[in-house]
Amino acid sequence: QVQLVESGGGLVQAGGSLRLSCAASGTSISINTMAWYRQAPGKQRELVAAITSGGITNYADSVKGRFTIFRDNAKNTVYLQMNSLKPEDTAVYYCKRDTLGLRELWGQGTQVTVSS
Repeated sequence: QVQLVESGGGLVQAGGSLRLSCAASGTSISINTMAWYRQAPGKQRELVAAITSGGITNYADSVKGRFTIFRDNAKNTVYLQMNSLKPEDTAVYYCKRDTLGLRELWGQGTQVTVSS
């Protein structure tokens, strides 16, 4: 079964850190572009960070310098390290296989809540 399963969300105070994980099965993260998106209440889903099969990363301006996307190919898992969290980072975070030409594949999402 091809799926992505996120974990690691939770409640944290502003300035704190969280690490999200996205465990893939049935698809190899090492040969795909993998990405993290987020959706806050009443807002559209937006790209947070992505990493290509070649290891090139890109970030939304709002998270540059605070978030880091990386992967462990042996564990077939993609991570999002989030530091210096702000209340405006509160959202449901989704992992996505973002490779052009392949069927879209999303995880179920994990809630991140940052209190002020």
